[in-house]
Amino acid sequence: MTDTTLTPSRLWKRMTLEQRQRAAHAFWQDPEATDDQAQAALLIAQQKKFRAKTVISLDVDRKARHLASLASLPETIAARALVTYHLAEQRPLMGAFLDALGIAHENGLIKGDGIRPDAAKVGPAVAKISKQFPADDVRIYLDTLRCQDPETWGGLP
Repeated sequence: MTDTTLTPSRLWKRMTLEQRQRAAHAFWQDPEATDDQAQAALLIAQQKKFRAKTVISLDVDRKARHLASLASLPETIAARALVTYHLAEQRPLMGAFLDALGIAHENGLIKGDGIRPDAAKVGPAVAKISKQFPADDVRIYLDTLRCQDPETWGGLP
């Protein structure tokens, strides 16, 4: 039996090249991701037959293109890329979804811990953001929530 659990690396594989490039760009610009960036530089160097020093010296756009071209990423790098992508580019989507759920947030980030969505509001909230935002963006956002916290967000459609 194969494991079909949604993981950040499996979600990365499902993303379009353009989505992966946007996520990779956000990843390389995150000042808090230095350890993951070093690991990503080593991965790119191995895959592309470069020296790690060469990869590290590339500009953000070139590093992003190289990272996005990798179909498979370690879980930690994929997870970081997904989170930084949403924080950098999808805050309006995140905020609209949380507003529709009635969850207090600050620019798309939930205020407080242990907040759980009202199951009766989830379907209508998903329908609302699906009308406002591109379907691929909504799908990636909802899948990212499921990956990050399956207990809280496992009931998303």
